[in-house]
Order: sequence, then structure tokens, then C-alpha cells
Amino acid sequence: MPGSGLVRGACVGKRVLYFFARKDMRMIKFPSPAVSIVGRHNSGKTTLIEKLIAELVGRGLDVGSVKHHSHVGFDIDIPGKDSWRHRHAGASETVIAAPGQMARIQTTDGEAECADIVASMPGHDVVIVEGYRKSGLPTIEIMRAGNKADARTAEVFAEGARKGWELGTDFTQFGRGSMPYAAEVRPDDRPVAQPLGQAEEDRLACSNPDHADISNKMPTAATVAVVTDIPLAAEAAGMYGIPAFDIDDVAGLADFLQASFARPRVSMVVQAGGESRRMGRSKATVPFCGRPLICRLVERLSPVADELIITTNEPNELAFLQEQYPELGIRFQTDLIKERGALPGLYTALRCARNPYVAVVACDMVLASPSLVVAEALEMTRTGADVVVPVNKHGFEPFHAIYRRSGCLPAVREALNEGEKRAQVFFNQVNVCEFPQRKVLAAEPMGGCFMNANTPDELAALERIIQDRIECE
Repeated sequence: MPGSGLVRGACVGKRVLYFFARKDMRMIKFPSPAVSIVGRHNSGKTTLIEKLIAELVGRGLDVGSVKHHSHVGFDIDIPGKDSWRHRHAGASETVIAAPGQMARIQTTDGEAECADIVASMPGHDVVIVEGYRKSGLPTIEIMRAGNKADARTAEVFAEGARKGWELGTDFTQFGRGSMPYAAEVRPDDRPVAQPLGQAEEDRLACSNPDHADISNKMPTAATVAVVTDIPLAAEAAGMYGIPAFDIDDVAGLADFLQASFARPRVSMVVQAGGESRRMGRSKATVPFCGRPLICRLVERLSPVADELIITTNEPNELAFLQEQYPELGIRFQTDLIKERGALPGLYTALRCARNPYVAVVACDMVLASPSLVVAEALEMTRTGADVVVPVNKHGFEPFHAIYRRSGCLPAVREALNEGEKRAQVFFNQVNVCEFPQRKVLAAEPMGGCFMNANTPDELAALERIIQDRIECE
């Protein structure tokens, strides 16, 4: 999203602190994917994160960050200042606001969970978390040769890799010496680590006094990458199939994060077409709740759009939108195929979109749901599907669905070459994820997302529904 900025959060004791600095006020309300960078004290986490954020922001990504502060008692406010006085008078939440920046201090019961902090930071392409090893987030482990404890951990990491131990195995298991090497067993036959008896635990504690520390700092099943200048650690990561990056390879690490974890950008395409025979005029400009119908769609859907496109054969009639909403960067696109039909319209949407995910909504769906678009996009990321399409008793709803551009565009082009016109005709050629009614209602409890207006009477009925919902401005 253009004009984003940096959001940083930290927590300590009973307080959660959020620091905001944004260039503008527009934010995409997608849940932010997050990755944690972990390592020992003075391992260089902050330096690495600083360089990584700069690299990602330089590529146009909106990056948030969270810093886990383990010490009680730090404060961002100066004792005696007005905001400090507010909080110490008993305010449970204090906001300090100035042009271009805002800080929030919120009182909580105990230490805030990392998941809750990240959940409070929607709209970022990725959130980089420093610390929170046990948060359940994907973690990137940093190990430095200059740290003796890291060097010892790397040795154990490599030993475990050579012996075929699963990531997450307790270090104390390595002292038993009974595990066969991975090459000596079939993958399915790898033994599962068993808890040690107290006597063995005591023996290992005496013979390996650092075993507990190493066990707490070892890569786990949540580890997705290792950053290190220790050859043994890089070798072990390779054995486990985990990418390893040199300490100074910030660009390589950024490539990995962008490809594997950053939120895919979404192009929102509102299909406005042109004159409707049954409506008697263009649906886009027909009055609805006192203003052109298309304005309602733009305002509802733009918060979840990295790019907003309106397909129309009457761009001059809609030019007022660019004047009314200059901050949205609305693009108009005329049909690339002159033949009428749902599939040619979908082809135009996919061809002109610049982002990997393409959400398509018909302009007469007056209850089109941005939260449903978010839910569909998350489902696409989760499943790897090419199409996420709502389905109900009437069948597919292809014009409130989301499409993976790379997977769908060739199939749509092939179907058009065969003379097809129906929107869903290519679904048997791609990976389709059906989005059932229960999931639709979970995303949009008010329902009605697919109600459309084809005639003046239908439009009037929908207007009354909106008025009943007290949505009409």
C-alpha cells in the first residue's frame, strides 16, 4: 500500500505500548503475517532487523515491527509530563498524538500475548517481531561465531541433524548416545525421543552444564530459516531443509521473507460495464441512497484494495470518481474483448490487474463485503487455490470471488479461444476452493453479499434494505 509507514509495538508488565508513524491514514484491514527473529542477547537481532526493515520498505512493502522487552519499568513517557500525569491519575489507556505520529499506552492484565499484539496491527505486508521465541510464530534463528554459547549450540544442532533427530528434540536426549544416524534408518523408522529419567537428567546436567541453555536456544519445528556465520550451523540447517543465510545477506533474507510470508497484494476490480438494458441506464451511475451507486462500492471495497480498478466502457461517465477519491488512484479499464459475456469481462479484470490476487465484484452488488474479500484472500493463501469462490444453493458466485492471476489467466484465455462465455467454465482446469455459506456468514454475519439489482424495482427494494440497516448516509 502506498504511503504506509512503520508501526512498532512493545509490551512490559501490565502495559502494552504501540508506536505509530504513517504517511497517510489509509490502511488495508488484512491480518498481518508475522515472523519472529530470535537469538541470544547481543546476537545482533536488532541490527539485523533494522537492516531488514529498511530493505523491505525500500522494495515498497508496508512493514510493522514488535519488540519484546523483558525488563519491567521502562517508559516512553517522561514523568511529570501531561500524558504521564493522565496515566498515573488512573487512565487505563493514554494516547499521545502529534502531526504524523501517535503513541498508545494501554494497561493490561499481565504481559500481552504476541498473537494479540500482532492481531492489533492489521494492514501490514509483514510484521517483524524481535524475540517471542515461544509465540508460535515462524522463527528465524540467528547464531554468531563470536558467541561461545552459539558455537556450542551449532555443534549440537549439527549433531542432531546428522543423527536424524527431529527439530524440537530436547537437547538432553543427545547425551544418551543411542540414536542411530539418519542414514542408518528409513525416514519412517526414525525413533521418537523419549523423556529421560531423573537420574539421567541429573547426570547430563552435571556433564553438560549448558544443556538447558542450549535446549532453550535450539532451532525448533517453528524455525523457518537460520542466519549465521557459523559454517556448522549452516550445514545443519541444510540437513534439515531449512534455508541458511549469511549474517550480511540481508537482501537474500528479504527475498525469502517476501516470497514466503509477505501478504500477497490484492487488485480489487469492480465490474461496471456500461448501459444495462433492464435498468435502462448505466448501473454504475444510477442514483442509490442519494448518490451514484458506484460510490457505495468504491467506499466499501477500497479499504481492502492495494489497487482499485473499475472496468467500464464509459470511462468518461465515471471520471468524477478520480476527482472525488484522488487518494485511491482509481484506474479505468475498457473491455479488452468487445464481445459481451461474463468470461470476457473476467479476462479483462485478470489482464489489467498488477497484483497476484484479483478480487472481482459486480458493481450492482450493493452489499458487497470487504470482510468477505479478506476471508477469501486468506483462504487462498492457506490453501494455495487458484480460485476461492462462494457457493450456495444457487451455485457459484463468481462475481464476489478472488482469483490467482498466474493460475487463472492462461485457463481463461484458452476457454475464450474455444468460444466460451460463462465465467466458471474454466473452473475444471484450475484449483478451485469452494467457500461455503457457513464461511460466508462467518465473514459477513449480516449476509446479503450477493444480492444484486437488475431493474429499478430491484434497486428500490435494496435501497429499502439498506435504509432498514441504517446504512444509508
